[in-house]
Amino acid sequence: MKEILEAESKAILNIPVTDDYERAVELIVEQVHRRGGKLVTSGMGKCGQIADNIATTFSSTGIPAIFLHPSEAQHGDLGVLQGNDVMLLLSNSGRTREIISLLALARDLYKQVKFIVITGNKDSELASQADVCLWTGGAPEVCPLGLTPTTSTTMMTVMGDVLVVNTMLATRFTREQYALRHHGGYLGVKAKEV
Repeated sequence: MKEILEAESKAILNIPVTDDYERAVELIVEQVHRRGGKLVTSGMGKCGQIADNIATTFSSTGIPAIFLHPSEAQHGDLGVLQGNDVMLLLSNSGRTREIISLLALARDLYKQVKFIVITGNKDSELASQADVCLWTGGAPEVCPLGLTPTTSTTMMTVMGDVLVVNTMLATRFTREQYALRHHGGYLGVKAKEV
């Protein structure tokens, strides 16, 4: 267990820190906070689960966001996309067929839509088409087969948290604004405490 924790911790600490994070946050703030668009996240499989989590976290912190399943997008759900939106696409390989298709379909619908990509392959087709590419660093999975998304999804989750927190700071999102979005449960009570 300790070896797995150490491997994942090391991978997180070795995520490349670049100006691309600042560019990604600026893009989200400009398109969503200032222009009234939304953040549309997407990913396939385990990356999709992380993308969905990132969307819900952004929504709860003042940035309207929605998860768009890449396969369902091809059957009409792409209609949720609007011109001022920004897309956040997750693919560890950077070659996920459904995500590359989604990017092309979205560009056909709105040429001006911007794309942020989180990937473990900075030389991939998806990375080359991104307006902003956030590279995980490509650490190996802790799975003994080297196949199951483990380390890669942990890193993408952390990178999503970095984007959320820095966007909160950039928009000066307050406890009062948080409380307006959380009415139930423990967080709803805690947000209203002075």
